[in-house]
Amino acid sequence: MSAVDAGAFARPGMRPPVPPLRPRRTIEGISACLLPFRPDGTVDFTSYAVLVERTWAAGLAPAVNMDTGYTHLLRPEERTEILGLVNSLARGRRFVAGAFIEGQDGDPIRLYRRECAAIECAGGTPILFPCSAFRDVPGPELVRVHRAVADECPAFLGFELGRMFVSFGRIWDSDTYRALLAIPQLKGAKHSSLSRELEWERLRIRDAERPDFQVYTGNDLAIDLVMWGSDYLLGLSAFHPEAFAARDRLWAAGDARFHELNDWLQYLGMLAFRAPVPAYKHSCAQFLHLRGLVASPEPHPGNPRRPETDRPVLEQIAQRLDELVAHSKA
Repeated sequence: MSAVDAGAFARPGMRPPVPPLRPRRTIEGISACLLPFRPDGTVDFTSYAVLVERTWAAGLAPAVNMDTGYTHLLRPEERTEILGLVNSLARGRRFVAGAFIEGQDGDPIRLYRRECAAIECAGGTPILFPCSAFRDVPGPELVRVHRAVADECPAFLGFELGRMFVSFGRIWDSDTYRALLAIPQLKGAKHSSLSRELEWERLRIRDAERPDFQVYTGNDLAIDLVMWGSDYLLGLSAFHPEAFAARDRLWAAGDARFHELNDWLQYLGMLAFRAPVPAYKHSCAQFLHLRGLVASPEPHPGNPRRPETDRPVLEQIAQRLDELVAHSKA
Protein backbone atom coordinates (compact mmCIF):
# COMPACT_ATOMS: atom_id res chain seq x y z
CA MET A 1 0.00 0.00 0.00
CA SER A 2 1.41 3.42 -0.89
CA ALA A 3 1.44 6.43 1.42
CA VAL A 4 -1.42 7.89 -0.64
CA ASP A 5 -3.46 4.70 -0.31
CA ALA A 6 -2.89 4.60 3.46
CA GLY A 7 -4.02 8.19 3.81
CA ALA A 8 -7.29 7.38 2.10
CA PHE A 9 -8.38 5.53 5.24
CA ALA A 10 -8.11 8.63 7.43
CA ARG A 11 -11.57 9.90 8.48
CA PRO A 12 -12.69 12.37 11.17
CA GLY A 13 -12.64 10.60 14.54
CA MET A 14 -10.43 7.77 13.28
CA ARG A 15 -6.91 7.09 14.51
CA PRO A 16 -4.20 8.25 12.10
CA PRO A 17 -3.13 5.57 9.62
CA VAL A 18 -0.01 3.54 10.10
CA PRO A 19 2.69 4.59 7.61
CA PRO A 20 3.39 2.16 4.77
CA LEU A 21 5.93 -0.62 5.15
CA ARG A 22 9.29 0.00 3.43
CA PRO A 23 10.47 -3.42 2.23
CA ARG A 24 14.02 -3.96 1.00
CA ARG A 25 15.26 -0.61 2.27
CA THR A 26 18.80 -0.14 3.53
CA ILE A 27 18.70 0.49 7.28
CA GLU A 28 21.21 2.77 8.97
CA GLY A 29 22.20 1.40 12.35
CA ILE A 30 23.87 3.37 15.14
CA SER A 31 24.62 1.45 18.32
CA ALA A 32 25.04 3.10 21.72
CA CYS A 33 28.04 1.31 23.23
CA LEU A 34 28.00 0.08 26.82
CA LEU A 35 30.67 1.51 29.10
CA PRO A 36 31.92 -1.53 31.08
CA PHE A 37 33.05 -1.40 34.69
CA ARG A 38 35.38 -3.44 36.85
CA PRO A 39 34.24 -4.88 40.21
CA ASP A 40 36.02 -2.00 42.00
CA GLY A 41 33.77 0.53 40.23
CA THR A 42 36.36 1.87 37.77
CA VAL A 43 35.90 2.03 34.00
CA ASP A 44 37.27 -0.91 32.02
CA PHE A 45 38.69 1.01 29.06
CA THR A 46 40.29 -2.10 27.56
CA SER A 47 36.94 -3.86 27.21
CA TYR A 48 35.34 -0.63 26.05
CA ALA A 49 37.76 -0.31 23.15
CA VAL A 50 36.91 -3.88 22.14
CA LEU A 51 33.17 -3.11 22.16
CA VAL A 52 33.60 0.03 20.07
CA GLU A 53 35.76 -1.82 17.52
CA ARG A 54 33.25 -4.68 17.33
CA THR A 55 30.50 -2.18 16.57
CA TRP A 56 32.41 -0.80 13.59
CA ALA A 57 33.39 -4.31 12.48
CA ALA A 58 29.70 -5.30 12.46
CA GLY A 59 28.91 -2.41 10.12
CA LEU A 60 27.21 -0.14 12.65
CA ALA A 61 28.31 3.31 13.80
CA PRO A 62 29.11 3.51 17.52
CA ALA A 63 27.45 6.13 19.71
CA VAL A 64 29.38 7.14 22.82
CA ASN A 65 28.63 9.27 25.88
CA MET A 66 24.99 8.24 25.59
CA ASP A 67 22.60 6.78 28.16
CA THR A 68 24.05 3.30 27.53
CA GLY A 69 27.45 4.81 28.34
CA TYR A 70 26.16 6.20 31.67
CA THR A 71 26.88 9.72 30.47
CA HIS A 72 24.59 11.26 33.09
CA LEU A 73 26.60 9.50 35.84
CA LEU A 74 30.04 10.53 34.56
CA ARG A 75 32.15 13.57 35.34
CA PRO A 76 32.91 15.94 32.43
CA GLU A 77 36.56 14.88 32.44
CA GLU A 78 35.49 11.22 32.11
CA ARG A 79 33.35 12.05 29.08
CA THR A 80 36.30 13.94 27.60
CA GLU A 81 38.56 10.92 28.16
CA ILE A 82 36.06 8.63 26.42
CA LEU A 83 35.76 11.01 23.47
CA GLY A 84 39.55 11.10 23.15
CA LEU A 85 39.78 7.31 23.22
CA VAL A 86 37.14 6.90 20.50
CA ASN A 87 38.87 9.58 18.41
CA SER A 88 42.10 7.57 18.62
CA LEU A 89 40.29 4.42 17.49
CA ALA A 90 38.15 5.92 14.73
CA ARG A 91 40.70 6.48 11.94
CA GLY A 92 38.06 8.30 9.89
CA ARG A 93 35.21 5.93 10.71
CA ARG A 94 31.88 7.48 11.67
CA PHE A 95 30.70 7.76 15.25
CA VAL A 96 28.10 9.76 17.19
CA ALA A 97 28.69 11.34 20.60
CA GLY A 98 26.35 12.87 23.14
CA ALA A 99 26.64 16.62 23.71
CA PHE A 100 25.79 16.46 27.41
CA ILE A 101 25.51 19.62 29.54
CA GLU A 102 23.30 18.58 32.47
CA GLY A 103 24.71 19.84 35.77
CA GLN A 104 27.16 22.29 34.18
CA ASP A 105 27.15 25.98 35.04
CA GLY A 106 26.77 28.67 32.38
CA ASP A 107 24.59 29.60 29.43
CA PRO A 108 23.12 26.34 28.06
CA ILE A 109 23.44 27.39 24.42
CA ARG A 110 27.09 28.27 24.91
CA LEU A 111 27.62 24.92 26.66
CA TYR A 112 25.95 22.98 23.82
CA ARG A 113 28.07 24.85 21.26
CA ARG A 114 31.23 24.02 23.21
CA GLU A 115 30.34 20.33 23.48
CA CYS A 116 29.45 20.12 19.78
CA ALA A 117 32.74 21.79 18.81
CA ALA A 118 34.70 19.28 20.90
CA ILE A 119 32.86 16.35 19.31
CA GLU A 120 33.40 17.74 15.81
CA CYS A 121 37.12 18.20 16.54
CA ALA A 122 37.26 14.55 17.62
CA GLY A 123 35.69 13.50 14.31
CA GLY A 124 32.24 12.67 15.64
CA THR A 125 28.66 13.77 14.95
CA PRO A 126 27.08 15.53 17.96
CA ILE A 127 23.67 14.60 19.30
CA LEU A 128 22.08 17.08 21.71
CA PHE A 129 21.33 15.22 24.92
CA PRO A 130 18.30 16.72 26.73
CA CYS A 131 18.85 18.80 29.85
CA SER A 132 16.83 20.26 32.72
CA ALA A 133 17.24 23.83 31.44
CA PHE A 134 15.01 23.08 28.45
CA ARG A 135 12.82 20.31 29.84
CA ASP A 136 9.72 22.47 30.31
CA VAL A 137 10.27 25.51 28.07
CA PRO A 138 7.72 26.25 25.30
CA GLY A 139 8.32 24.59 21.94
CA PRO A 140 9.41 27.80 20.15
CA GLU A 141 12.15 28.30 22.75
CA LEU A 142 13.40 24.76 22.18
CA VAL A 143 13.48 25.44 18.44
CA ARG A 144 15.44 28.65 19.10
CA VAL A 145 18.04 26.65 21.03
CA HIS A 146 18.53 24.22 18.16
CA ARG A 147 18.78 27.09 15.68
CA ALA A 148 21.41 28.74 17.86
CA VAL A 149 23.44 25.52 17.90
CA ALA A 150 23.00 25.20 14.13
CA ASP A 151 24.59 28.63 13.65
CA GLU A 152 27.92 27.11 14.67
CA CYS A 153 27.47 23.38 13.98
CA PRO A 154 26.99 22.27 10.35
CA ALA A 155 25.59 18.81 11.14
CA PHE A 156 24.09 17.43 14.34
CA LEU A 157 21.27 15.22 15.62
CA GLY A 158 18.37 15.91 17.98
CA PHE A 159 17.29 13.67 20.82
CA GLU A 160 13.83 13.00 22.24
CA LEU A 161 14.23 11.04 25.47
CA GLY A 162 11.40 9.84 27.70
CA ARG A 163 11.55 10.39 31.43
CA MET A 164 11.54 6.65 32.08
CA PHE A 165 15.23 6.90 31.11
CA VAL A 166 16.24 10.16 32.85
CA SER A 167 14.27 12.71 34.85
CA PHE A 168 15.27 15.59 32.56
CA GLY A 169 14.16 13.90 29.35
CA ARG A 170 11.66 15.47 26.97
CA ILE A 171 9.42 14.31 24.10
CA TRP A 172 8.60 17.07 21.61
CA ASP A 173 5.05 18.00 20.62
CA SER A 174 4.08 17.73 16.94
CA ASP A 175 4.37 21.46 16.18
CA THR A 176 7.84 21.59 17.69
CA TYR A 177 8.86 18.55 15.69
CA ARG A 178 7.72 20.18 12.44
CA ALA A 179 9.56 23.39 13.27
CA LEU A 180 12.77 21.51 14.05
CA LEU A 181 12.63 19.75 10.68
CA ALA A 182 13.03 23.19 9.08
CA ILE A 183 16.60 23.46 10.46
CA PRO A 184 18.83 22.09 7.66
CA GLN A 185 21.81 21.44 9.92
CA LEU A 186 19.65 19.13 12.04
CA LYS A 187 20.07 15.92 10.04
CA GLY A 188 17.90 13.62 12.12
CA ALA A 189 16.65 12.87 15.62
CA LYS A 190 16.56 9.91 17.96
CA HIS A 191 13.05 9.18 19.25
CA SER A 192 12.96 7.41 22.62
CA SER A 193 9.38 7.63 23.85
CA LEU A 194 8.87 3.82 23.68
CA SER A 195 5.60 4.61 21.84
CA ARG A 196 4.89 3.12 18.41
CA GLU A 197 2.14 5.65 17.67
CA LEU A 198 4.32 8.66 18.43
CA GLU A 199 7.08 7.30 16.24
CA TRP A 200 4.67 6.52 13.41
CA GLU A 201 3.55 10.16 13.70
CA ARG A 202 7.18 11.25 13.37
CA LEU A 203 7.50 9.18 10.20
CA ARG A 204 4.33 10.68 8.70
CA ILE A 205 5.58 14.20 9.41
CA ARG A 206 9.03 13.38 8.04
CA ASP A 207 7.68 11.81 4.85
CA ALA A 208 5.40 14.78 4.19
CA GLU A 209 7.75 17.63 5.05
CA ARG A 210 11.39 16.55 4.82
CA PRO A 211 12.03 13.07 3.39
CA ASP A 212 15.82 13.30 3.88
CA PHE A 213 15.43 13.76 7.66
CA GLN A 214 16.34 10.58 9.54
CA VAL A 215 14.11 9.27 12.31
CA TYR A 216 16.31 7.10 14.54
CA THR A 217 14.16 4.82 16.64
CA GLY A 218 15.23 4.50 20.24
CA ASN A 219 12.34 2.14 20.99
CA ASP A 220 14.00 -0.96 22.37
CA LEU A 221 10.54 -2.47 22.86
CA ALA A 222 9.62 -2.16 19.16
CA ILE A 223 12.78 -2.63 17.14
CA ASP A 224 10.71 -3.65 14.09
CA LEU A 225 9.92 0.05 13.53
CA VAL A 226 12.66 -0.10 10.90
CA MET A 227 10.06 -1.87 8.74
CA TRP A 228 8.13 1.41 8.49
CA GLY A 229 11.07 3.66 7.66
CA SER A 230 12.91 4.40 10.89
CA ASP A 231 16.63 3.93 11.20
CA TYR A 232 17.93 3.27 14.71
CA LEU A 233 20.11 4.48 17.53
CA LEU A 234 19.56 1.84 20.18
CA GLY A 235 20.99 0.64 23.44
CA LEU A 236 19.73 -2.87 22.72
CA SER A 237 22.07 -3.20 19.74
CA ALA A 238 25.01 -2.91 22.18
CA PHE A 239 24.18 -6.45 23.33
CA HIS A 240 24.83 -8.01 19.90
CA PRO A 241 25.71 -5.59 17.07
CA GLU A 242 26.49 -8.50 14.74
CA ALA A 243 22.92 -9.80 15.10
CA PHE A 244 21.46 -6.37 14.37
CA ALA A 245 23.67 -5.97 11.31
CA ALA A 246 22.65 -9.42 10.06
CA ARG A 247 18.97 -8.60 10.62
CA ASP A 248 19.36 -5.35 8.66
CA ARG A 249 21.01 -7.13 5.72
CA LEU A 250 18.16 -9.66 5.62
CA TRP A 251 15.58 -6.87 5.45
CA ALA A 252 17.44 -5.15 2.61
CA ALA A 253 17.54 -8.46 0.75
CA GLY A 254 13.84 -9.22 1.26
CA ASP A 255 14.86 -12.38 3.14
CA ALA A 256 12.18 -13.86 5.42
CA ARG A 257 14.85 -14.88 7.93
CA PHE A 258 14.73 -11.23 9.07
CA HIS A 259 11.65 -11.97 11.15
CA GLU A 260 12.99 -14.78 13.35
CA LEU A 261 16.18 -12.88 14.03
CA ASN A 262 14.16 -9.77 14.88
CA ASP A 263 11.90 -11.85 17.15
CA TRP A 264 14.85 -13.11 19.22
CA LEU A 265 16.36 -9.65 19.44
CA GLN A 266 12.99 -8.33 20.60
CA TYR A 267 12.75 -11.12 23.18
CA LEU A 268 16.08 -9.88 24.50
CA GLY A 269 14.78 -6.30 24.48
CA MET A 270 11.64 -7.17 26.42
CA LEU A 271 13.71 -8.90 29.10
CA ALA A 272 16.42 -6.26 29.35
CA PHE A 273 14.21 -3.14 29.16
CA ARG A 274 11.59 -4.14 31.71
CA ALA A 275 11.13 -1.85 34.71
CA PRO A 276 13.24 -0.31 36.07
CA VAL A 277 14.32 0.61 32.55
CA PRO A 278 17.82 1.95 33.43
CA ALA A 279 18.75 -1.51 34.72
CA TYR A 280 19.05 -2.62 31.06
CA LYS A 281 22.69 -1.54 31.30
CA HIS A 282 23.34 -4.21 33.93
CA SER A 283 21.54 -6.72 31.68
CA CYS A 284 23.89 -5.66 28.87
CA ALA A 285 26.95 -6.11 31.07
CA GLN A 286 25.72 -9.59 32.09
CA PHE A 287 25.06 -10.54 28.45
CA LEU A 288 28.45 -9.31 27.20
CA HIS A 289 30.22 -11.05 30.09
CA LEU A 290 28.50 -14.33 29.21
CA ARG A 291 29.80 -13.87 25.64
CA GLY A 292 33.33 -13.24 26.90
CA LEU A 293 33.43 -9.66 25.62
CA VAL A 294 33.87 -7.80 28.92
CA ALA A 295 35.90 -8.76 31.94
CA SER A 296 33.14 -8.14 34.49
CA PRO A 297 29.32 -8.18 34.54
CA GLU A 298 29.23 -5.14 36.83
CA PRO A 299 27.29 -1.96 35.92
CA HIS A 300 28.17 1.56 37.00
CA PRO A 301 27.96 1.60 40.84
CA GLY A 302 25.09 4.11 40.68
CA ASN A 303 22.97 2.12 38.22
CA PRO A 304 20.04 -0.19 39.15
CA ARG A 305 20.86 -3.88 39.05
CA ARG A 306 19.26 -7.06 37.67
CA PRO A 307 19.02 -10.39 39.52
CA GLU A 308 21.53 -13.13 38.86
CA THR A 309 18.59 -15.35 37.85
CA ASP A 310 18.52 -13.45 34.53
CA ARG A 311 21.82 -14.95 33.46
CA PRO A 312 20.55 -18.39 32.30
CA VAL A 313 17.87 -16.73 30.16
CA LEU A 314 20.40 -14.31 28.70
CA GLU A 315 22.71 -17.22 27.92
CA GLN A 316 19.94 -19.05 26.05
CA ILE A 317 19.17 -15.96 23.99
CA ALA A 318 22.86 -15.39 23.22
CA GLN A 319 23.26 -18.95 21.96
CA ARG A 320 20.21 -18.70 19.72
CA LEU A 321 21.28 -15.33 18.31
CA ASP A 322 24.72 -16.70 17.47
CA GLU A 323 23.06 -19.62 15.65
CA LEU A 324 20.77 -17.29 13.67
CA VAL A 325 23.64 -14.97 12.71
CA ALA A 326 25.63 -17.95 11.45
CA HIS A 327 22.59 -19.22 9.53
CA SER A 328 22.02 -15.79 7.97
CA LYS A 329 25.37 -16.14 6.18
CA ALA A 330 24.49 -19.48 4.62
